[in-house]
Amino acid sequence: MTRLPDFRLETYFSRWEFTARHHLTASDAQSMSLGELLALADDDDRAAFENLSLGYTTTHGDPALREAIAATYDHLDAADVLCFAGAEEALYLAMNVLLDAGDHAVVVTPNYQAAETVPLALCEVTGVALDPGDDWALDLDRIRAAIRPNTRVVSVNFPNNPTGKVIGAADFAELARICDEHDVHLFSDEVYRGLERDPARTLPQAADLSERALSLNVTSKSLGLPGLRIGWLACRDRALLSRLERAKHYTTICNSAPSEVLARIAIKARTTILARNRALIARNVPVFDAFFGGFPDLFEWRAPDGGCVAYPRYLGPDGVEDFCARLVEEAGVLLLPASIYRSELTPTPADRFRVGVGRADPEEGLAAFGAWLRRGLRPAGGEPR
Repeated sequence: MTRLPDFRLETYFSRWEFTARHHLTASDAQSMSLGELLALADDDDRAAFENLSLGYTTTHGDPALREAIAATYDHLDAADVLCFAGAEEALYLAMNVLLDAGDHAVVVTPNYQAAETVPLALCEVTGVALDPGDDWALDLDRIRAAIRPNTRVVSVNFPNNPTGKVIGAADFAELARICDEHDVHLFSDEVYRGLERDPARTLPQAADLSERALSLNVTSKSLGLPGLRIGWLACRDRALLSRLERAKHYTTICNSAPSEVLARIAIKARTTILARNRALIARNVPVFDAFFGGFPDLFEWRAPDGGCVAYPRYLGPDGVEDFCARLVEEAGVLLLPASIYRSELTPTPADRFRVGVGRADPEEGLAAFGAWLRRGLRPAGGEPR
């Protein structure tokens, strides 16, 4: 197995995710119960779940699930889809199949840590940073300049985790064209697609733009169903998908049969589920606007363009690392500090923290957060400053 560094986010979550009283940094939309999901099933899928044989499944993924996934793309069919146990397995295997020693990859930062640590364990990697001073803009000229003759992959993530940035559709199409021009695979993490605050800003899927591009998605984030552990890669390069399928023989081999049927139900009901989750985010964003607006000396807040995470600045003199540590230890409110998104490839802001806006009823956690802040602003024996 390739030697990899500790996964900072998961290590932090192992300590706090299920012990902190208020999880205000969740990266997924509000989940639903098994009963709620089954209520969205048609009669055939409900019967398929209730009468399911708990045997092995095909490595490629349930054929009906792959058909449902392919129907969400413009130019793909079921043979262009390969299912995995979540998005992480798909990312890990894709990088190991696409990259060898002597190759080169380009990765946009900040990012989900595996997006850079897995390629870095395999080959040389160049980072291209989103610009925090320009609304997290992506400079396509820097992408062009980073591509070398041995570049095999350009890896991006929009809507971006942790910033919530969505670039323009024309820029995304140009990015795909640049990759095709250089015979590079565009690897596009699209796990937050469908949660754009303005649906008109929804980007096309990379696999629809290029036969070489790979679109990564999962039931965990936009659909809010991480417990299913079903992800997929979509790509029209079927020889590449065949290599990925053979690589999967060394990891999970096949997916959970119940999860694949439930994922099929969710994908077919995605319009309903995404509308529900977008409505929840639309309700929550003004709540977070008001909260952070109440502490203008401490926070610089901007709601995400898409997805359900944002990356505000902390302006306090103690620094964001100490701030987040004290907040969870003293008030039980969990946020992710900037060190979780530290990059080995580029400088990344050290004064940010991730907050989640996709869970129901954030008011209780924000109340605890606010009470803790006000205690810290109150001088001994006096009124709040």
